[in-house]
Amino acid sequence: MSSLVRNVGTIGGLTALSRVFGFVRDMLLARVLGAGLAADAFQLAFILPNTFRRLFAEGAFSVAFVPMYSRALHGEGGEEEAERFADDVLSVFVWVLLAFSALAMIAMPGIVWLLAHEYASVPGKFELSVLLSRITFPYLGFISLVAMLSGVLNARSRFGPGAFAPVLLNIVLISGIVAGWWLRGKSGDDRVVALALAVAVSIAGLAQFLYLWWAARKDGVKLKVTLPRMTPEVRKLGMLILPATFGAGIYQVSQFVDTFFATSLPQGSLTLLKLADRLNQMPLGIVGIALGTAILPMLSRHIQLDDTAEAQRLQSNAFEMATLLTLPAAAALAVCAPAFTAAFFVGGKFTASDGATMANIVVALVAGLPAYVIVKILNPGFFAREDTRTPVWTALAALIFNIAVNLVVVRRFGIVGLAGATAASASLNCVLLYTILHRRGWFHFTAKLAGRIARQLVAVAAMTVLLWFLMPLMAGHYHGNALERVWSLAVLVLAGAGVFFAVAWLVGALDKDLIAQLRRRRPAKAPASAGPGDEPGS
Repeated sequence: MSSLVRNVGTIGGLTALSRVFGFVRDMLLARVLGAGLAADAFQLAFILPNTFRRLFAEGAFSVAFVPMYSRALHGEGGEEEAERFADDVLSVFVWVLLAFSALAMIAMPGIVWLLAHEYASVPGKFELSVLLSRITFPYLGFISLVAMLSGVLNARSRFGPGAFAPVLLNIVLISGIVAGWWLRGKSGDDRVVALALAVAVSIAGLAQFLYLWWAARKDGVKLKVTLPRMTPEVRKLGMLILPATFGAGIYQVSQFVDTFFATSLPQGSLTLLKLADRLNQMPLGIVGIALGTAILPMLSRHIQLDDTAEAQRLQSNAFEMATLLTLPAAAALAVCAPAFTAAFFVGGKFTASDGATMANIVVALVAGLPAYVIVKILNPGFFAREDTRTPVWTALAALIFNIAVNLVVVRRFGIVGLAGATAASASLNCVLLYTILHRRGWFHFTAKLAGRIARQLVAVAAMTVLLWFLMPLMAGHYHGNALERVWSLAVLVLAGAGVFFAVAWLVGALDKDLIAQLRRRRPAKAPASAGPGDEPGS
């Protein structure tokens, strides 16, 4: 488990840095644009390339490419075979990206209409959304190449560059917000800020690509684009990508469904949903991406060696780590959502009413937080065995369930109901994935794992009770000056974390042998295992 912890620590630490910058980005965005016309238009324009990125680059492509590249790298052909395979893939991948991006930009009015036809009823909103979406879409091509370069480096135990790249995204976007605010000046035209942000998105994609290209060259990887060739390996990759794309596509269609429903609700709903998801994404991004990235190549090697005991142990350890970090995070966010939204986001053009609505959305979203993370642990159990089809069917079932629930709850509960439906469908997907793994004998709960999670829940309950009593005691400070906001949140965070880890230690929710081992070991110079890049901290 210590090697998994080292890998998760490397990836999670840099992902945490990215999430912090992303959090600053969204705080500035809320104050500068609020939850209005320009903010909604930009959120839609940012959703489009990000969704296709997760579909093609960091979803289907990564889970298929990384195991094949890793086997080539560690096989008889070694570096030469791995380099030839990567060159062949890149030479096909580049042209596919260019063709798709060009077609999407031409068809952008139709794409925006399908997702947000209600925007046409607001003067200028639809046109602005189309313009911003065309400006942001080149980001897809750059970030897709970033995903490939990250996968190559991760397979060589170089996790840092891929995990750091999203920091560049958020730094460039923060600069875009500041530039837009300055250019807007006294005119008060929020469209200026939105345009500056859209341009910054594409610049950020280029910056990440150049950084990963430099990092790959520094590590001795010299990829080159040649005439596209459909070699047997490239064809095999394509056959693996197709079902994985369909599976990832189902998930992304679910995201589009949520976007469709959100854009049909009162103005600002899409912005509030995305800002609320930032709080949800903090633990999800740090824990889920890190675990998912670290576990896939390690699991692939154990399965290739037919070492089922080590595969089971690895997944159990990952599951335990996931619940240890996400259960208290979900409970704390649910109880303290009003404090976090008020202290971090309310101000400037973002009103107290916006903050109250956002807090309710956060509560609904974090109900599914453990499931979001656990899915990233269960999926590699299929991907490592080159089974990219089964997750398709579980994702399809979750999508159908999500649409059905949305049709019932959105009309009655609005954007909060939509968030709750998302959490419920993620939980269903998690249950289905585990059930299938268990029935096939690939992974099962052990008494030790169940006991550890039960002890974690005891610690979560103690923390929740404390936060429930602390919250109203400082209610007047969450809307105060900067110092009041900081210290009031610090009290909540430190008190909650202190109680959770103290109780967890006392009841045995923490693996004390592992902690002692980690305290004795010297810091590792590089992670011991490889993994694919997952979605950047956008």
